[in-house]
Amino acid sequence: KLCGYLQKLSGKGPLRGFRSRWFVFDPRRCYLYYFKGPQEPLPLGHLDIASACFSYHQPEAGAAAAGDEPAAFEVHSPGGAVTVLKAATRQDMTYWLQELQQKRWEYCNNLDAAKRDSRTSPTPSDFSKGLVAKDSPGTILSQNASAERARNILAVETSPTDLVGEQAASQPAPVQASAINFSLKQWSTEIKNSMSSLRKGSNENRKSVFYTTEEWELLDPTPKDLEDSMALEEKRKHLAEGNKGRRLTSSAFPFDFGRIPHKARRPLKDMIGSSKNRTSSDSSPTEWCSGNGSRLVSELQLKYQSQQEELEKLKKDLLSQKELVRLLQQTVRSSQYDKYFASRLCEGVPKDTLELLHQKDDQILGLNNQLEKLNLEKDSLQQEVKNLKCKVGELNERLGMLMETIQAKDEVIMKLSRQLSECEDSTSSQSGAINSPTATCTNKELQELDRLKDNLQGYKTQNKFLNKEILELSALRRNAEAREREWQAKYTSLEAKLCQIESKYLILLQEMKTPVCSEDQSPAREVITQLLEDALKAEPSEQPEQAFFKPHLVSEYDIYGFQTVPEDDDEEKLVAKSRALDLRSLSLSENREISTGVKWENYLASTMNREMMRCVELKNLIRSGIPHEHRSKMWKWCVNLHVKKFKDSTVPGYFQTLLQKALEKPNPASKQIELDLLRTLPNNKHYSSPTSEGIQKLRNVLLAFSWRNPDIGYCQGLNRLVAIALLYLEQEDAFWCLVTIVEVFMPRDYYTKTLLGSQVDQRVFKDLMSEKLPRLHAHFEQYKVDYTLITFNWFLVVFVDSVVSDILFKIWDSFLYEGPKVIFRFALALFKYKEEEILKLQDSMSIFKYLRYFTRTILDARKLTAIAFGDLNPFPLRQIRNRRAYHLEKVRLELTELEAIREDFLRERETCVEKRDLISDDEEDS
Repeated sequence: KLCGYLQKLSGKGPLRGFRSRWFVFDPRRCYLYYFKGPQEPLPLGHLDIASACFSYHQPEAGAAAAGDEPAAFEVHSPGGAVTVLKAATRQDMTYWLQELQQKRWEYCNNLDAAKRDSRTSPTPSDFSKGLVAKDSPGTILSQNASAERARNILAVETSPTDLVGEQAASQPAPVQASAINFSLKQWSTEIKNSMSSLRKGSNENRKSVFYTTEEWELLDPTPKDLEDSMALEEKRKHLAEGNKGRRLTSSAFPFDFGRIPHKARRPLKDMIGSSKNRTSSDSSPTEWCSGNGSRLVSELQLKYQSQQEELEKLKKDLLSQKELVRLLQQTVRSSQYDKYFASRLCEGVPKDTLELLHQKDDQILGLNNQLEKLNLEKDSLQQEVKNLKCKVGELNERLGMLMETIQAKDEVIMKLSRQLSECEDSTSSQSGAINSPTATCTNKELQELDRLKDNLQGYKTQNKFLNKEILELSALRRNAEAREREWQAKYTSLEAKLCQIESKYLILLQEMKTPVCSEDQSPAREVITQLLEDALKAEPSEQPEQAFFKPHLVSEYDIYGFQTVPEDDDEEKLVAKSRALDLRSLSLSENREISTGVKWENYLASTMNREMMRCVELKNLIRSGIPHEHRSKMWKWCVNLHVKKFKDSTVPGYFQTLLQKALEKPNPASKQIELDLLRTLPNNKHYSSPTSEGIQKLRNVLLAFSWRNPDIGYCQGLNRLVAIALLYLEQEDAFWCLVTIVEVFMPRDYYTKTLLGSQVDQRVFKDLMSEKLPRLHAHFEQYKVDYTLITFNWFLVVFVDSVVSDILFKIWDSFLYEGPKVIFRFALALFKYKEEEILKLQDSMSIFKYLRYFTRTILDARKLTAIAFGDLNPFPLRQIRNRRAYHLEKVRLELTELEAIREDFLRERETCVEKRDLISDDEEDS
């Protein structure tokens, strides 16, 4: 897949410049689509490579001098439009140009064979599968051997980088690199700019790391806070239940961290209290380190550390005193309790009550002890936290000092850089005077020689490419001229044939208006006979080079392989030939309207970077019909959409395993399958003889399915479903297509021996006929015409052999996407299409005879689709399901009654002598 990053020149005026885009080549139409990125669903535009030519881009004088645009090329489109694209390297540019040339060459050479007869052979496509794809024409216009050899000689061997190919989608888009000047004269300027940006960045980083919105500091408690904390501590000791909510954290810590919100964004270095004055950029590092400010800071730090040690000793003494007071209080409390209980015992309090009080008192004491322990633990943890915060403060102070040191060193570096720059300038000026001009000239000449060699190599590559481009364009022009001559010859042949037919037609009209001879000698008979012979004359096979000059209006087979004109009956031949001509006319008129094809191309282009998903846009496109060249891809996608849960639960090679089992051990369905193979589609060349390729594939799919679903095994009708699927799908995909129809779309017992589901659908269809087409339904009821005898086969094989092939495959397009509701829609649409003609028939025999063939006379697929999906709305699936459930119960009851009647008859036949000799048709067959 040809894809990758390129930069596209776009914009106007000052905004004009290169923008990175993701390019993808589409081989279907030879378009080069470009997207904003690899994950974008919709393309920004496209370039028509088939009619484009390529050249190197010549940059402007200023850009060329600066070395800009080294890998840019131009794509010249029809109409004079020029698109400038730029690759990351010249290697990538050469690869893109070679690949685009090759794609254009292949597409244009194969285009003639594809357009030679669009009705007899499908359009070549990379996505076509199945039997229809085998019909792609293998002959193309004869290519010039010398031109092909010259193309190979002029080809430039190159390989892409990581920015070309599907793997490039995982990489970031390349940015346009700016030119870098390595001149020694600007070395000092580069150093200055680098140091200034480094300094600016370091200052920003410092602020972002060492500045905070709210600053924490170590605060000294006031004497009032100390007195309050002691009072609260004493109060807590004397409380009986120990109120937790009234204890303050400050009672355990004489020092704490508090917030100072008014000191927001204050640098941490100010916490040291440094009064050092900043020296100017001209002062030396020795003067900065030996100033009065540094001595003052060191003295303050020593005093601060000594005070901290004294505070730690005082805190330890305070904690020991508190612990002693707590123990004394506990002893006093326990002695008071003992005295209280002893006095109560003397007063005659019951012993049980005293024991209970003792237990409760012990529990209270135990809880108080636990509470005290937890308080001690909490105090120790708070002490640890305080110590850690002190350490953090010390580290912050160190950081502040280091920051100041770094800043001073930055200033020293700047000063040294300036001195170095001055020294270099003076040295360069002196060396210029000392060195001889010969050495300078020699260096310049060597550089100029290298530059000329590089330019020469580039011009050689460019010359090769342009010569190849001229050669290809000349060959393509000759092919286009040859194609024009062939179309001119075809047009002349058609015009001559038209003149002959018009001459005979005028003679016939003149004779019919004013006959000049008797009936037996009339020239009208001869003219009519001659016209019929010409119309039914078989077209002889011709050489490929003569095929362009013969106007093939109707071929023996259509693009699907179905026979267009039968071989047995002359009258039927004439009708079939007339129908084929009408279809050809409709097809040519539809081809002139390219709106549907453009919509499909735009949608498929939008799925190049993403997976297809179910949506309203896709449903409307499928209802309008899938283009022939995309049908294989879309059918496979629809089938996988419906059977994903089945395929996920099977092991790889599931189909081959079933097929191998069926070939090794035949089952009861194998015999019936063999009998029905040649009766499947005898009017299709892919299934017309035992040696046809489709017969073997059909056998494999049916045998594999008979082993997958032994309840059904094989039912007449499954062979036609598989045969249609195989026209566009490979064997395994056709197998899963059959699974989709039988096990997902259709109800149970639809293809069993009783055909119970099929009978139910006919009753549902009758209900829909009475609702959607009441006049026609009443007409059938009036003449007692059972039209379900005709429609039963429509539902069983999804209209195979009931409608013309163009309409059949459009029905299957919607059927594989939406499901069985489509069958009801098109069955009703067929009746509505011919409603007025049927209402004119006034007897049951003529009505039934007309119903047997009327679907083959419907040729306008667009009108039929508009009726099915427009005039018959609303069409809810819930209504069909409810009616299926209702009629299923009725049919089961009727089958039960019939089985009871049959058993009664058999029982009566055994007992009655007169009826013993009566046998049923089934018994006679057996």
